[in-house]
Amino acid sequence: MDIDRRLILRRMALATSVGGLVVLPALGRPRPVTHPVPAAQPIHPAKPSSPIRAAPPIVPRSAWLPPPQAPAIQYDGEVRAAFIHHTDNPNSYGPQDVPDILRAIHHDHLENHGWNDIGYNFLVDRFGTIYEGRAGGIDRPVVGAHTVGFNRETVGIAAIGTYDDAKVPEPVVTAMAALIAWKLGLSGSDPRAQCELTSTSNDSRFPAGTRHTFSAVSGHRDAYRTLCPGKALYTLLPQITEQAAVLQQQATTSDTTTATTTPQPADPHWTAARSATPREDQWAPGIPGRSP
Repeated sequence: MDIDRRLILRRMALATSVGGLVVLPALGRPRPVTHPVPAAQPIHPAKPSSPIRAAPPIVPRSAWLPPPQAPAIQYDGEVRAAFIHHTDNPNSYGPQDVPDILRAIHHDHLENHGWNDIGYNFLVDRFGTIYEGRAGGIDRPVVGAHTVGFNRETVGIAAIGTYDDAKVPEPVVTAMAALIAWKLGLSGSDPRAQCELTSTSNDSRFPAGTRHTFSAVSGHRDAYRTLCPGKALYTLLPQITEQAAVLQQQATTSDTTTATTTPQPADPHWTAARSATPREDQWAPGIPGRSP
């Protein structure tokens, strides 16, 4: 990401609420949010029928983004791998700041990239709270816009913050492991497995049409020329992977994690047309050597 765009995101992330409006510095100001934002209520989705771990609590997007017109959605057959990112925001935010940060990222993806939705499927704040990102249903294989060339059959999970050198909070590690254990478990994928994926873009590390074997839990830098998700977070991917695998194993011996999968409650976002623009599938956050 170039300096100007990083400055825009950082100013957006430091937004404050005054009288129901989001007040930002003049540079890069998004449209004011005048809708009341409901209190964040985590989703506790139904547990799957197979012996895999149930989903961790996930804050729905309606808690941070007033429902706009439903964006177009594209689905895959399944999710077989996870790509981990960081958002390159300052790490000093409080829990009350997260909705503004999410709206700023959403605004950047729409206004500066021309997409119809936020690129990440899920985001995790430094306190370990998981947020639904891209619309389409948390338990469905939604195609995101997070890893150029490898948005198919993958899930993009972003840690809110900058983790080049900063210590990654333990709640972030724990939350990511729980999310990965559940999300990959929906397709029967082992977090410790290897996963062969096909590139869809020459802008990735691998020419379009090339098949490459990734770890089921990989960093953005593994697929694109970037430092994302930062050295500190990237170093912890083996630990996150192992924790996710252990959680999956625990689920196989626990009767409390088995039930019947049912669709999420009706949401206008999840009934949108099943399509996505090629522009979104070709995106990678930032520029070589830098992430958003």
